[in-house]
Amino acid sequence: MNFQVTVQPSGRVFSVERDETMLSAAIRAGVGLPYGCKDGACGSCKSRLLEGRVIHGAHQPKTLTPEEEAAGMVLTCCATPQTDCTLEARAVPGAGQFPVLKLPSRVMSLSKPSSDVAVIRLQLPATQNFQFHAGQYVEFILRDGARRSYSMANAPHNLGTPAAVELHIRHMPGGKFTDHVFSEMKEKDILRMEGPFGSFFLREDSDKPIVLLASGTGFAPIKAIIERMQHLGSTRPAVLYWGCRSKADLYLHDWAAQAAAQMPNLTYVPVLSEPKAEDGWTGRCGFVHQAVLADLPDLSGHQVYACGAPIMVDSARADFTAKASLPAEEFYADSFTSEADKQA
Repeated sequence: MNFQVTVQPSGRVFSVERDETMLSAAIRAGVGLPYGCKDGACGSCKSRLLEGRVIHGAHQPKTLTPEEEAAGMVLTCCATPQTDCTLEARAVPGAGQFPVLKLPSRVMSLSKPSSDVAVIRLQLPATQNFQFHAGQYVEFILRDGARRSYSMANAPHNLGTPAAVELHIRHMPGGKFTDHVFSEMKEKDILRMEGPFGSFFLREDSDKPIVLLASGTGFAPIKAIIERMQHLGSTRPAVLYWGCRSKADLYLHDWAAQAAAQMPNLTYVPVLSEPKAEDGWTGRCGFVHQAVLADLPDLSGHQVYACGAPIMVDSARADFTAKASLPAEEFYADSFTSEADKQA
């Protein structure tokens, strides 16, 4: 039996099949809802249920607390309707614009700009027109059916010839996919992938100044967004804050500095939390989101795009809204949740 879900205030309606989640049905119907991990771990899809009843599948307790659930909040990525429902959710224009495709990809190149980060370029089939928004991600389908999600680090106009997507993969020792990348993967290997997914991309209908906030390999989708801004000739003021432990972890520091030199409206602020003595670091130190607050104590007129470790994203969201007057709806995030995080 199918149920109907009505989204307010947009008025969009879509049908949900038996045992299907709201989010899966919305993606299938091309209805733009906010989301990130699709796995009950990041909270990006949290919305208010105005009418109807749902059952939640497995999710992290901190992502949807019992108090929030009692107040009518739901995670659309793991909420299965039991009746027709009305959902209050922010519309994401363009989120369902491009078809989700399953396709093979071939490892075109693999480099390691730091000891624990691999930059991979994956050639796409010439017969498939793979379209996406800068900042979205793909899922790799492993042999056992498990999936791993990675953001694309290049913008759609910058796929090159032949077309290839760029990915930044941090080694998580003990992780079956990243162990494979760092020990066995070689050029010409074939990977199955599906995408694009996610609602983390530049809202191009705004002229607000932008804060781009990244930690570690959360820089990947931020890089794609910067490429998109450069391609558009965007004149919106933007500041890139990239937080890492030590200088070696700023694995594309020169790229970021060059982008800022080429784009008059872009400023680059690298921030190290644990600089080494041999780094000779004279730049900013501490937690990256706190550097933003020190520079921009009033974010009421800004948009923030944050990507990286969940603790950074969560801290930035809480502090920017509470301490710097950032409107909650102007905080766009992609939390990089590892498999270990999901099972914690």
